Amino acid sequence: MSLLDAKQWTGKIFVNDWVAGSGGEYTVREPATGGDLGALGTATPDDVRRAAARAAEAQVEWASTPYDQRAAILMKAARLFTEHAGEISDWIVREAGSTPPKAGFETHMAEGLSNAAAALTLHPYGELIRSSSPDRMSLTRRLPVGVVGVIAPFNVPLVLAIRYVAPALALGNAVLLKPDPRTSVSGGVAVARVFEEAGLPPGVLAVLPGGVDVGQAIISDPAVGALVFTGSTRAGRAVAKLAAEHLKRVHLELGGNSAFVVLDDADLERAIPAGSFGSFFHQGQVCMSASRHLVHSGIAADYTAKMVEHADRLTVGNPATEQVALGPVIDDGQRDRIHGLVTASVDGGARLAAGGTYDRLFYRPTVLAEVPTTAPAYMEEIFGPVAPITTFDTLEEAAQLAADTSYGLSLSIVTRDVMKGMALAERIPSGVVHINDQTIADEPTVPFGGVKDSGAGSHLGGFGANLEAFTELQWVTMQTEIPPYPF
Repeated sequence: MSLLDAKQWTGKIFVNDWVAGSGGEYTVREPATGGDLGALGTATPDDVRRAAARAAEAQVEWASTPYDQRAAILMKAARLFTEHAGEISDWIVREAGSTPPKAGFETHMAEGLSNAAAALTLHPYGELIRSSSPDRMSLTRRLPVGVVGVIAPFNVPLVLAIRYVAPALALGNAVLLKPDPRTSVSGGVAVARVFEEAGLPPGVLAVLPGGVDVGQAIISDPAVGALVFTGSTRAGRAVAKLAAEHLKRVHLELGGNSAFVVLDDADLERAIPAGSFGSFFHQGQVCMSASRHLVHSGIAADYTAKMVEHADRLTVGNPATEQVALGPVIDDGQRDRIHGLVTASVDGGARLAAGGTYDRLFYRPTVLAEVPTTAPAYMEEIFGPVAPITTFDTLEEAAQLAADTSYGLSLSIVTRDVMKGMALAERIPSGVVHINDQTIADEPTVPFGGVKDSGAGSHLGGFGANLEAFTELQWVTMQTEIPPYPF
């Protein structure tokens, strides 16, 4: 049986059931071909208000559902992600331009994240605390926030929805999910259908594809107590500003300009494939991508030559019909932004060593050598298949270059001396550090997040971080009798 049968969701949104969106329909397009993949309903702020009211109502009963029953639904969702992995992966390939291995990673992570969320239901949710009064029992307990808003991006649509939807549900919350309209089937419909089949009660999860006005309505709605936004730093600032006006707790997973630091003792035969993967995986459309290759000057010429060889060998094409290393970027705007950064950087003194060309949305893996620190491709998040290479002479200079960015998401250091790598990492602000690996990594059990403009230190994932994110801490005292007071 098809999980994503278009007859169920064509022209619709998910609010308690599959219903027509107040904003009509919009077409889901395949970036590799420009062809139509289907049509979804468009939500409006009125739909958000109705969904939020229904979610607040349904959440009360959901929160009172015994933990083992909530866990069972999450575990069934995990099984469904595996059972329907082929169908969901096909949508990720065609809708997001992903290669099949990247799509398979997403469905595998969705299973793991759902199982990890199921385990979260068993986690202790309070503790006894000491009191100065011998007659008082004092404790804290964690209660669900209520309704959680999740605004997810296009690049890893399934993972960056389920990463937050699953733990929020596990802890007794209802969720309003706004997927990116460009990937609302793999990042929205798939999530709704899985939880429908898993037995999640109606109203507890809503999927609301739409524009900026829908996101603003979710942030502003009084029923929504906490928000998760994944996207650009520019958009994250706007989300944080609006959330602050409504005194909403908001968790921001934002951009990156991550350094891949190659020391002079690195094993280049292993470092080159790792660096290539870090920059070119999913066309560079990953917040953790290796956006700056900082290479010791003594090995930079060899490193650059080998990186060019790798880039020139990589195949680019339609991942739904060809076995390729890279698929298309998501749309014309993204392609033009990438190309603008590349050309401006060459104009600013960088040397185009490989790539720098495109056919429709297929952008060639690009290597920029001798990149000045003033070049746009060095200073800004590229979000495209570009590897800018800049050199350093000393560890002090490497630390200064790596830290010289407003971002702080992921950091890689390649060296045969692991302790030297750890010491260098301590000097570079970053939420994630990998010694002898590339910058893109993820697991269902890890706390993930960045510092500075990459998310202001917010981390989600793992038991402690998810408890902090999706529950409220309440202090409770109990006494046998009311104590006397001098009034």
